[in-house]
Amino acid sequence: MLITLILIAVTALVSWQAFEKRSLYERLVLWPPGVARFRQYDRLLTHGFVHADWMHLLFNMITLYFFGGAVERLFGQLVGPFGYAFFYLSAIVVAILPSYLRHRKDAGYVSLGASGAVSAVLFAFVLINPWSWIIVFVIPVPAIVYAIAYVGYSYWMDKRGQGNINHNAHLSGAIYGVLFMLMMEPQMFWVFLQRLASPSLPSFFGG
Repeated sequence: MLITLILIAVTALVSWQAFEKRSLYERLVLWPPGVARFRQYDRLLTHGFVHADWMHLLFNMITLYFFGGAVERLFGQLVGPFGYAFFYLSAIVVAILPSYLRHRKDAGYVSLGASGAVSAVLFAFVLINPWSWIIVFVIPVPAIVYAIAYVGYSYWMDKRGQGNINHNAHLSGAIYGVLFMLMMEPQMFWVFLQRLASPSLPSFFGG
């Protein structure tokens, strides 16, 4: 899981520096006028390496650590490790696009964090191991059950439009994670259905 560890290290380093330097933070976050008016298209990617605080960073990176390894190993078998890196980086961009398009004229809108890409990795993992356990607030939940609840909750919260969490990016990232995996290996859909029909409830995190 070398690529996963590199992504975690780079994200932690960039986020830490952004905590210390407000000018860096303001340059890297997704700010619509920066993209549309000043053509700073890199913001569509760099916002995924900046976080609001240490808890925000820790939650995303722990999730990436636990589930990224299994997804990276599969990518290594199919297309190589750089394919996994492309998947993660492209997920940052794709997950934020609906939010950017919705708020492209809103100068007061800011979005940041790796949650969209992490959601893509998490749902790629669910596609691989639907009956693995995921720990949610110390409660073990089958991955497929968590996925259904996650999508429903993200859709509901996005429609409510309350809070500072970009639920739309979570939902977009989750959809992208599944679609990317299926485009890369269409047979995975049938494997997923076979595994879904045979719940074995293995050990935590795909063991």
